[in-house]
Amino acid sequence: MTPTAHTPQHGTRPGAVPARPASAVVRDALGVGVTVGLSGFAFGVTSAGAGLTIAQTCALSLLVFTGASQFALVGALGAGGGPFAAAAGALFLGVRNAFYGLRLSGLLGLPRAVRPLAAQWVIDETSAVTLAQPDRRSARLGFTVTGATLYVLWNLTTFLGALGASALGNPAAWGLDVAGPAVFLALLAPMVRGRRERLTAALAVFLALACLPLLPAGVPVLVAALAAPAVLALTGGKEEGR
Repeated sequence: MTPTAHTPQHGTRPGAVPARPASAVVRDALGVGVTVGLSGFAFGVTSAGAGLTIAQTCALSLLVFTGASQFALVGALGAGGGPFAAAAGALFLGVRNAFYGLRLSGLLGLPRAVRPLAAQWVIDETSAVTLAQPDRRSARLGFTVTGATLYVLWNLTTFLGALGASALGNPAAWGLDVAGPAVFLALLAPMVRGRRERLTAALAVFLALACLPLLPAGVPVLVAALAAPAVLALTGGKEEGR
């Protein structure tokens, strides 16, 4: 999401960015929440195809609530990986949310009693909407609306996806097992724009495919993560042209 340029208004302190209308913040937050929340269908289908029950699938969405980690976990289990390797991959992908939390903590300034509950909603989408806001009031509104919308829809569509997959039988027989990876790639693709990002993505794919026949399920994704520091080392940490 690209922050909108703001034109100084009458009565605004020179150099200050005026607050956005609440309706604009809510519109953006709902757009993100609804769009991403509907992809819970894909997770429900993928999880059912990996052999998890409806209850286990729903528990993952309720308690973990970070799509990339959930897809990594059930994907590794579905490929025959052990629970520890699957959990390690999911945990690795979820670490980024801790860094989001450090940034959002100061920006939102939430009361101490509310922070543990708000931490459950600190994910890519809520962070993007929150950081795009020019002031604390708009940031809190964007975070709350995005988080609430996404949490409700993600869990609802997870249940419906798992229920539907169970009723249909084996998701692989219908080709539904590719829904999860397809959604994840669709969300990731817009972020891969610069030469450095493309090089990192290509190297990660190469590492994952090379390790796939050699290592247990769940481990190749950990090896693929080495692509980022490798590219940084090769480019000297310098920003490359888009």
